[in-house]
Amino acid sequence: MKLELGFPKELEDAKKRKVPLVIPVGTIEYHGPHCALGCDTQIATGLIDRLAAEKELVIAPPIWYGVASYAVAGPELNTVHVDVDVFEQYVYCILKSLLYGGWKNIYLLIHHQYEQENLLPMTLACMKAAKKLVFEFLEQTRGHGWWGDNKNAAFYAELELSDSPWKWITVLPCMSTAAQNATGYDHAGKWECSILSALCPEAVIKERVQDSDAWFIQDAVDSSPEIGMNMVELSLDALKERIV
Repeated sequence: MKLELGFPKELEDAKKRKVPLVIPVGTIEYHGPHCALGCDTQIATGLIDRLAAEKELVIAPPIWYGVASYAVAGPELNTVHVDVDVFEQYVYCILKSLLYGGWKNIYLLIHHQYEQENLLPMTLACMKAAKKLVFEFLEQTRGHGWWGDNKNAAFYAELELSDSPWKWITVLPCMSTAAQNATGYDHAGKWECSILSALCPEAVIKERVQDSDAWFIQDAVDSSPEIGMNMVELSLDALKERIV
């Protein structure tokens, strides 16, 4: 179910049953002359749309503008960069509406600078926004000193329960470390072009690789939808286990 197409009755039912609510998070960033600017977000949305065919999900509209940085190219090549602190506050506001609205099984799914699941600026911003919000929510709904109250003596023993506050909001990579190790991970090269061409073929024009001598795209000529489908399958296997 798409959040933007949902009706109150069905959405309230999904909240009560803790159906996962997934927010794809990406960027508008230069990916060479052969890949569309929305590459990262297209990969995140493409994977979650396929997962929704196998598992009940509520899919929120994606966050297109992210912490792209100008590491690859500046605004002259149409990269849109949002300052990390501004982005954190934006994500915080979105999550606040959802959490206070009753959603307690939220996932932020990221495909940008998440090599080997390292915590880089955009991922850290999402994580910080989530943790800050959860602590604020607990203090406002349970009062100051909620954790130290004797009523919570079993807090750690109950952390594995489905209503653990540490499970209310989770930040995940589109491709797990295992999936990356089994295939590869790059920026607009062989691997990213392959998974993008499998998920959104109209977002790749491989013949245009020759239009640039940029080092990071040269092996994109070896990309293929077939390689990409293997990456999709490995990524989905991990997401099935991690989005519960």
